[in-house]
Amino acid sequence: MYDDAQPAQAPAKTHVHQAIAQAVRDHGIDRLFGLMGDANLFIADHFARACGGRFIPAAHEGSSVLMALAWAHVTGRVGVATITHGPALTNCVTALTEGVRGQIPMVLLAGDTPVSNPRHLQGINQREVVAATGAGFEQLRSPDTVARDVARAMYRAQVERRPVVLNMPADFMWQEARYDRHVLSVFETRSYVPEGDALDQALGMVASARRPVILAGSGASGARAQILRLAERLEAPVATTLKAKGLFRGHPYDMDIFGTLSTPAAYDVIAKSDCILCFGAGLHDFTTDRGKLTEGKRLVQVDTDPRAIGRSVHPDAALVADAGLTADNFVHWLDEAEIPASGFTPELDPQTLRAHAPAPKGAVAEGCIKYVPALERLEQALPQDRILVSDGGRFMTEVWCRISAPDPRSFVNTANFGSIGLGMPEAIGAAIAAPDRPVVLFSGDGGFMMGGLTEFNTAVRLKQDLIVILCNDSAYGAEHIQFLDRQMDPTLTEFDWPCFADVATSLGGRGVLVRSEADLQKALAAIETRDRPLLIELRLDPHDVPRMRM
Repeated sequence: MYDDAQPAQAPAKTHVHQAIAQAVRDHGIDRLFGLMGDANLFIADHFARACGGRFIPAAHEGSSVLMALAWAHVTGRVGVATITHGPALTNCVTALTEGVRGQIPMVLLAGDTPVSNPRHLQGINQREVVAATGAGFEQLRSPDTVARDVARAMYRAQVERRPVVLNMPADFMWQEARYDRHVLSVFETRSYVPEGDALDQALGMVASARRPVILAGSGASGARAQILRLAERLEAPVATTLKAKGLFRGHPYDMDIFGTLSTPAAYDVIAKSDCILCFGAGLHDFTTDRGKLTEGKRLVQVDTDPRAIGRSVHPDAALVADAGLTADNFVHWLDEAEIPASGFTPELDPQTLRAHAPAPKGAVAEGCIKYVPALERLEQALPQDRILVSDGGRFMTEVWCRISAPDPRSFVNTANFGSIGLGMPEAIGAAIAAPDRPVVLFSGDGGFMMGGLTEFNTAVRLKQDLIVILCNDSAYGAEHIQFLDRQMDPTLTEFDWPCFADVATSLGGRGVLVRSEADLQKALAAIETRDRPLLIELRLDPHDVPRMRM
């Protein structure tokens, strides 16, 4: 079945590259990220010149995928990117895997070497490369099936919630195609709350709890109001997974992140609870602190995806259901049965629930600034309507804990695959998705050298409102700590990097180097007066940065 709301027209004769561009535009996509090569350059050209779209060129193929992923996360729509064949596709392996692990819908229009030349220099089995990432694969079958093949890739990306690669042989591009608009409908029906024993069992556990805690993941990001209504009815504190950061921001009993990233007070509250009511969260090891936080208490799990239930920790009761509808249903039956509130939140001090441990004491090396106090100053100085993007690495756990995001869509976490170096491209994609909002990227020095330098100038070319906070301890910090823990020489982890602030300026942005309190004050002032991408380089002592809390 497909959406044919447009007036029916006779199929038009066109070329394959034109049909692909038009088919993408027919799905409401007006942004195409990519890097051009011989198998996709005419698609990008037609999309921009004839279809009214905008093509955003990246400096690296993997970056184009990452930009599309961030755009999809912020907008809630399907991101689309395009690359050519062979090494262009192998350059996207990490980015595609990141999208799969993050369950982000996007389509990659990937060229392939000509079918007529099986000995092409850049020829590889592209289906097998894509399979290794966990992404979906669709083959462009013929010049006359273009619209249907694009529609199938778009449909699968949405319902499977992962990247799908559409494989396009280069020798098709200038062949004549028979084009007819084709858009597949995506059927979205909210799951209902089942009746019977499962519901009764879950309600009984929730109603009898004296110290209940509510946990919400990204699967419950649209149910803030309903979950908070239930929390207030139960007198239960609330917390989120890392991916749902910011969902309950502003609520007095919001404990922020649940698990190994919790504040000391929040961790103690969770540990003492007798029932955890979980909406749309996968309950992986970091959320449960490897099972410690779920031991000795009832666990009720609600998720629309039955595969998510019991994946890590087996619940005592479970409902395959919509988070908001279930929360409303719980409130209804608690009221019907006149169940009293738990009395748990009146026992808690809201001021301590979100208070993280103070900065480590002691001096830092000459020419360095203390990390945690700098983060606390930045939290107050950075624009409040920001989109927060974090790279991977040692520095990020303190960023996740101490730097706030307005809501889950305004927080782009690039650590789904545990890679560093993905933050800058995703920050650019987020800025394209929300051009009227500032984007703040936190990156480490190793991650920025790996993936930031290649795209910082892209942000300059696009004139984006981007603030990069570069945490530079001149080392691969996590590995540095491991050498120290074993009383080994850590010098192999240390690097004599260039001055990143100077490099940012040479690339067309503005760089500010921070090595003292006076420098930090200048950097904070630069945030207010920025008129181009701004990079603030924090020079840090590798011995001062707190250990990763993962």
